[in-house]
Amino acid sequence: MWRIWRLYDPLRAMVVQGIFLFGLAAMIHLILLSTNKFNWLDGPHGAPTAQNAPMPK
Repeated sequence: MWRIWRLYDPLRAMVVQGIFLFGLAAMIHLILLSTNKFNWLDGPHGAPTAQNAPMPK
């Protein structure tokens, strides 16, 4: 394992990994926000489901 770190700078590798993971998380969140089912800001745009329907009288 120590031979790998002789090839790569550990600080640069961690910075690149952090940037990659942040970009991946942002992409996943933006994809979820673009769907009707998982948009937690605007809520679902379709017809109300049985779970959100009012109680029968």
